[in-house]
Amino acid sequence: MIAALRLCALSLIPGAAILPASAADAPPPPAAYAAPVQPLSIVSEVRIGGAVQDPGSAEGKLPGFSKANVNGEILFAKPQVSPDPFWQAFVPRPTVGGSYNTGGRTSYAYLGATWTVEIFPETLGRRVFLDGFFGGVAHNGYTGPKAETPYGFNTLGCSPMFREAAALGFRLTEHWSVMATVEHMSNAGLCANNRGLTNFGGKLGYTF
Repeated sequence: MIAALRLCALSLIPGAAILPASAADAPPPPAAYAAPVQPLSIVSEVRIGGAVQDPGSAEGKLPGFSKANVNGEILFAKPQVSPDPFWQAFVPRPTVGGSYNTGGRTSYAYLGATWTVEIFPETLGRRVFLDGFFGGVAHNGYTGPKAETPYGFNTLGCSPMFREAAALGFRLTEHWSVMATVEHMSNAGLCANNRGLTNFGGKLGYTF
């Protein structure tokens, strides 16, 4: 009797919809993923990872020492945020980082800017991105005459030098991401010798 009265009352309300119990109790669909636009602090992201020291050079192919690097970097918040995603991609994040070579070869610290662009954001759910970095690097590698280069070192010419880097990344969640990285350091021919360094590796990032 009670169920019948409820059905009758609902039929008298204009626009009332009668849904099956299973549909009415179903949880709402998950929200679409959206990458954070403005971090909650001055620090935008922290990254840690590793790399192989220049596999094609003396520091990466000669035997007798480790070729592994341990690295980390801090990316700070963009100095200006644009509501337009197109123009937003042109605003870089100030970046500071460093890499330690576990074999006693060239280690370094760098400072510069990182630009991040999402790849096919609508198709790939805003999860795949490409990073580009440009800045300066100071190192403890060999800068003397080429004829006197120590075993297992590259002839880097001078310090500081230029550093360019790129990363292809995938966002696991709103906060966590993984990246494949490549970086190159050289003096652009401004010093007597310019062997440079090109390292390959990966990073794990946490965005605030």
